[in-house]
Amino acid sequence: MARIVMDDLHKVYPGGVKAVTGISLDIADGEMIVLVGPSGCGKSTLLRMVAGLETITGGTLSIGDRVVNTLEPADRDIAMVFQNYALYPHMTVYNNLAYGLRNQGVAKPEIERRVQEAAAMLQIGDYLQRKPRALSGGQRQRVAMGRALVREPSAFLFDEPLSNLDAKLRVQMRVEIRQLQKRLGTTSLYVTHDQLEALTLADRLVVLNAGRIEQVGTPMELYQRPETLFVAGFIGSPAMNMIEMGYLRDRGAAPSTLPAGTDLVGMRPDDMLLSAPAEPHLSLSGRVMLLEPAGAESHIYVSLDGNDQPITVRIPGLPTMQEGAAITLHVPLGALHPFNTASGRRVSG
Repeated sequence: MARIVMDDLHKVYPGGVKAVTGISLDIADGEMIVLVGPSGCGKSTLLRMVAGLETITGGTLSIGDRVVNTLEPADRDIAMVFQNYALYPHMTVYNNLAYGLRNQGVAKPEIERRVQEAAAMLQIGDYLQRKPRALSGGQRQRVAMGRALVREPSAFLFDEPLSNLDAKLRVQMRVEIRQLQKRLGTTSLYVTHDQLEALTLADRLVVLNAGRIEQVGTPMELYQRPETLFVAGFIGSPAMNMIEMGYLRDRGAAPSTLPAGTDLVGMRPDDMLLSAPAEPHLSLSGRVMLLEPAGAESHIYVSLDGNDQPITVRIPGLPTMQEGAAITLHVPLGALHPFNTASGRRVSG
């Protein structure tokens, strides 16, 4: 296990294209950090810099007590699980797991111990003599994880490992990865574009945008108190509603409790209530545009009076109103998120 420290990391490609700009991050020994952000935000580039698959243009990267900027991938004591499983098709599962250890000159009894332990942990013991083509996608991903596991590295790096699996299998594998990481206590850096995956796996989330860190924190910290407009819009599904302060003033609904400088107010869909709460709140009226049942919950799309931009409300169960019906929404004042559009940041007050 090892602490990973990134100090002002930069990656600039030929032609001056900046992929990563000034990333500083301290990953504690045994911590599970998830990098999340839209396509092209730099998350996979950053992971590959840690792995040694991308050169570092500037800054310092340490794994354990060593600066590894110029070390080859094989010398960094890390193991990586890729999006494509990258298994050797002509080898059995056993040999896929053992191959790297043999190359390192590990003794046969030790190879046998590590392979059998990994196979038992990942429940692939029955497949050790099969070739990858005889396995399902989930089984192949377990083999890929097993190949990383047998190396007993200081850190695991995961590059969107579940994106090729179907939805049900992704849920199952997500649980297995989290349980495995907690059991082993191995420092882990995980890249995904899937928000739910990020929220459920991470000890801390790192939201990236255009090669920079927007915010770092626990999943609930980022959900409950996003520090930038980007994080507010990116974390949470359905996305946070944004309503201009001018609209609230025009409707006589602008709360005096919001700090000076607020010109945009965020409201989570699940904080918009159909019944007035006992606590101080603001009320907004409109009409139901669309009802969207989604199993245990429903989404209601509402056009506010005097405002063309629809907002989303999330409620448990099935809605009782009809499309086109008048509706009044109530939002507790403590659930409002004040932002300033010029700075793109949360307003403190």
